Amino acid sequence: MIVTPFQTPPVEGQATELAEGVLWLRLPLPMALDHVNVFALDDGDGWTIVDTGLDTRRGRQIWQALRTGPLRGRPIRRVIGTHHHPDHIGLAGWFMAGDDAELMMSRTAWLMARMLVLDRQDRPTPQALRFWKQAGMPAGMLERRAAQAPYNSADVVHPLPLGFTRLSEGQIVGFGGRRWRVALGDGHAPRHATFWSQDDGLVIGGDQLLPSISPNLGVYPTEPQADPVGEWLESCTRLAGLARDDQLVLPGHKLPFRGLPTRLRQLIDNHHGALNRLEQALQAGPRSAVDCFDILFKRRIGEAEFGLALVEAVAHVNHLHQRGRIAPVGESDGAILWGGVTAPAVSAIAEISR
Repeated sequence: MIVTPFQTPPVEGQATELAEGVLWLRLPLPMALDHVNVFALDDGDGWTIVDTGLDTRRGRQIWQALRTGPLRGRPIRRVIGTHHHPDHIGLAGWFMAGDDAELMMSRTAWLMARMLVLDRQDRPTPQALRFWKQAGMPAGMLERRAAQAPYNSADVVHPLPLGFTRLSEGQIVGFGGRRWRVALGDGHAPRHATFWSQDDGLVIGGDQLLPSISPNLGVYPTEPQADPVGEWLESCTRLAGLARDDQLVLPGHKLPFRGLPTRLRQLIDNHHGALNRLEQALQAGPRSAVDCFDILFKRRIGEAEFGLALVEAVAHVNHLHQRGRIAPVGESDGAILWGGVTAPAVSAIAEISR
């Protein structure tokens, strides 16, 4: 059973104490998921903060209020980035520059974050346009996006200075008056760090351990054949070996919760269910990845959510393809069509390869 003992999140600029020396803070996000959770842990002469929010004027103002309020004017000694996404490391470089804070991340997460903040594009790359077209993005939307500036991490991530402290699988690190075991996950983000207290029942889960939503599992033009769904399922299964019902999980979004073994089973079962629905639909007839939205999401996808839905649909298609459960059976206006592995599909594949 999933239990959420703290029903009311902290208001802007304030904090909720979850355990001795552990504060729950929230920063706003300009999207449907309108917040990111941040945690501050008391180190005596300063604070360790886990994740930061985006680098925006409003975000900095909220942090100034937090620093003079619940953080009592003490410096930020250490910033921990659970993973490379901008809502989690947007202000890490700001704290490094202003407080001389140490940055701790997995090596892969740090490399991803630094690469993305240095990679500014004025228009989508040819590789991105081809990826979207092959996934089945409608022609009108593809034309519009080709003429627009794409999202750049540098818009909301402070420059990251050189130098970080690496987090590794199985490592024991100390902060907030506790010893924490580092366990790394994949799928939502490569080498995402979670932290399991060895001294009490706290778990810092980031986006790897969420209570009521599943994190986006996406494939991108940088690695179009990736299988984040497979990586996610493996990570959930492995992390289940550390999970107990009594642990209080501090997630990257939504509410802190107990009942982690149940939640991990739900996350695994939800994706297996989606994969089975998708395979059955493709046995009935070929579809592009975009044509699978109604099977995977069971709700209408608007243009604002289209990009996230596309990368997640490709991720589920890739997983089934790499396990031999579906195959490409043709194309339509440049979009790859996928079908179940049946005798007609095999014949079509042979025809395409001639």
